[in-house]
Amino acid sequence: MRVTCAAGIVALVASVATGQIKRTVLQQKDLSIAGREVVTARADFPPGGATGLHTHPGDEISYVAEGTVDIVIGSSSTTYKAGEAFHVPAGTVHDAKAVGGAAVVIANYVIEKGKPATTPVK
Repeated sequence: MRVTCAAGIVALVASVATGQIKRTVLQQKDLSIAGREVVTARADFPPGGATGLHTHPGDEISYVAEGTVDIVIGSSSTTYKAGEAFHVPAGTVHDAKAVGGAAVVIANYVIEKGKPATTPVK
């Protein structure tokens, strides 16, 4: 499989370095919608690992493959277990945290081509 190392992938990997998350880009492809692409990534969370507050320039559509994660948006959080999916709207500040052990999430980011997939919130 050939994966292009575009700015979006570099930002995606760099943004999770401090969150103890191992992120592997599975694909990055242009969509049939002009100017849009999808980045699919696998995020491996160690027990208690968190991404830190961040945003995406497009929608995130994710599936919890293993374990349990809390998705924190503002002052509320929702817990998702293996076999469940979730959606984070574009531009929404959020955090993802593994609870009760390790977790694996498969994430799809539908973003404007050439924009970073993830931007940390300071």
